[in-house]
Amino acid sequence: MGQGGEPRRSQPRDGELGAAVARAQDGDEAAFAVAYRIVQPGLLGYLRGLVGEDAEDVAADAWLEIARDLGRFKGDGAGFRGWTATIARHRALDQLRRRRVRPRAVPLEPDVLELPGRLSTHDQALESLSTRRALELVRSLPRDQAEAVLLRVVVGLDGPAAARVLGKRPGAVRTAAHRGLKRLARHLDGQGAADTGGPGVTDDGPPTLGEST
Repeated sequence: MGQGGEPRRSQPRDGELGAAVARAQDGDEAAFAVAYRIVQPGLLGYLRGLVGEDAEDVAADAWLEIARDLGRFKGDGAGFRGWTATIARHRALDQLRRRRVRPRAVPLEPDVLELPGRLSTHDQALESLSTRRALELVRSLPRDQAEAVLLRVVVGLDGPAAARVLGKRPGAVRTAAHRGLKRLARHLDGQGAADTGGPGVTDDGPPTLGEST
């Protein structure tokens, strides 16, 4: 169980990831490469939602720090995902401070949005979309909701782990993710009605990922 009684979300490759990290901590460079290949796609997708075209540079800086501090990490595969996301987010915020701009929405790679595990009611809204359309809708959310959805869906963290990355209470992150997914569902309902000529849900244009509600 995660903190607050929430079942911990397990990713299909978390067992392999945890084993690779343990070997990497013993000096196995090939194992570190395995861990990198498992974590990097989701991490890069998350960073693209924060810093746009600078994502690859920020990810490279984050991985240098991850490699340097790997011996300090304690935990399993799921824990490693959260730890790396926290480091990457700090580097992204450093980059944003240097640029003196707020985070902005940019296209994410189509292959980074793979919905993990058992889907909730609102997660199923994303499943019915093409990947590119889903990413467009996620980018239309207010920043707090978009980041919560990205951490839960793209990086694959559970609620408590995402909360630790964001420095917020688990309940606040769960609420943001729930509202974000609910808004996505409304978009889908509106699109479905538009496709059939029926009444849809109107929207005055929600703020992008770079804006907060």
